[in-house]
Amino acid sequence: MSAVCPKPEFFLVLTNCPDDACAERIAKTLVERGLAACVNILAPCRSIYRWQGAIEEAAEIPLLIKTRINRYSELEDTIKACHPYTVPEIIALPIRNGLPAYLDWLSTETGSTKACPP
Repeated sequence: MSAVCPKPEFFLVLTNCPDDACAERIAKTLVERGLAACVNILAPCRSIYRWQGAIEEAAEIPLLIKTRINRYSELEDTIKACHPYTVPEIIALPIRNGLPAYLDWLSTETGSTKACPP
């Protein structure tokens, strides 16, 4: 059975990087600083977007970042400082349910002791 917290205390954060080196640098920095328990570096994707009035196309490396809500601000600042884009995509989605043992691990790795208060 999955744990359901009364209010979300975890985020899945999404960002895209221009290349493997950038993705690895950001992922390692976040995990080393305890801002993320885990970062998945996904296969390259093709992004089509509007930037400064023009339609652009780019190959990007998506990252899936698991963190606690109270670490988000520092995590966002770290991504912005490490990222080469002027306006990097940084989107946080609440994690409402999950395997209790996984959420406990996520909590421990990001500096807390329990996934949900008793």
